[in-house]
Amino acid sequence: MSKGYVFGHMKVTDPAIYETYRAGVLDTIKAHGGRFLVRGAPPEPREGATAWNRVVILEFPSLAAARGWYDSPEYQKLVKIRQSASTGDLILLEGAPPL
Repeated sequence: MSKGYVFGHMKVTDPAIYETYRAGVLDTIKAHGGRFLVRGAPPEPREGATAWNRVVILEFPSLAAARGWYDSPEYQKLVKIRQSASTGDLILLEGAPPL
């Protein structure tokens, strides 16, 4: 079974409110078997024109687990906080099968 990933690219517009989101999100991720691979590290662009800001990559045991996390009532409460304090993109991806 392939792993599931969440890729987020955010621009924080209100750091104080965003901190409330950050304080609560880890427990929701762990509850669905997920973990951070990348959490807000400064990006080092090499190609393209995208103005990169905060990048987050989460790994889950499966795409179904990633969906379960995103759709969970606990995370959906935090989504509203994140959206009020940032702009950006968030996508779910299925990992490639092992070679």
